Amino acid sequence: MKFATLKHNNETSFVALIDNSGERYWPLAEIISGFMGDMSQLVQDWERVKHDINPTSQGYSLEEVSVEVPLQAKRNVFCVGKNYHEHAAEFSKSGFDHSAKEGEIAPEFAVVFSKTPETLIANHAVIPRHSNVTSQLDYEAELAVIIGKGGKGITKAEALKHVWGYTVINDVTARDLQKNHRQWFIGKSLDGFGPIGPWISTADEVDLSSSKIQCWVNGELRQNSNLGDLVFDVPTLIETLSAGIELKPGDIIATGTPAGVGIGFTPPKFLQTGDVVRIEIEGIGALENEVGE
Repeated sequence: MKFATLKHNNETSFVALIDNSGERYWPLAEIISGFMGDMSQLVQDWERVKHDINPTSQGYSLEEVSVEVPLQAKRNVFCVGKNYHEHAAEFSKSGFDHSAKEGEIAPEFAVVFSKTPETLIANHAVIPRHSNVTSQLDYEAELAVIIGKGGKGITKAEALKHVWGYTVINDVTARDLQKNHRQWFIGKSLDGFGPIGPWISTADEVDLSSSKIQCWVNGELRQNSNLGDLVFDVPTLIETLSAGIELKPGDIIATGTPAGVGIGFTPPKFLQTGDVVRIEIEGIGALENEVGE
């Protein structure tokens, strides 16, 4: 199943079930008696309500509503760097990686950083250019994990039981800030640097071993890989993070990007005003955003 946060005109946003074609929706309030919560509430109530989600009507057209950020982060998004082998190699060669040990390409341990909740913007929202602080804007197509059942000290064997769903995220990056500050937080966390969505697919919809992940810029295919190429897979990331940090329902983990980002080209292909970035993950859908002024 797929779920989105929608808004009709200037009314209050609501959670809806999305059909497989991505063309029609059913407000959950019409399916689940008394449900008036947001996506976070749905995640928390999932075990109680999931068997009640069985729409009988034809639903409504998505063209009549706007698609909002599917899930508002209550704390920073957990992010992972250099988590595809080919991307780790292209980053190492780019001259922008000041975090690696000498001679290291793929990291020995997961490289973890974070993005603030204020980075998250919706499908078709404009990515702020931030030209006053960066001249090297880049894109990163990524799978985002949505934690359903919280916990601490979660083992790899049990990790996927804690995943509620998956969505698409663009880990937009100011490469010059990432390089200059060595720590990645500033370069990754400028306001609006986290397009996410368009909706969340429940965990059973996505094949972590082979689902395609692709990214186009202005129609040019730049990134073309699959989720099975992760250096540290989803269970390993959950085990690593939860070893000393209690994961909570609704937490978001961005799992890293494949090869083909802007700095992987010679010369680099940085994003400019008017560029359109489209990211698609098999089993979820497509996230598309234009770069603003």
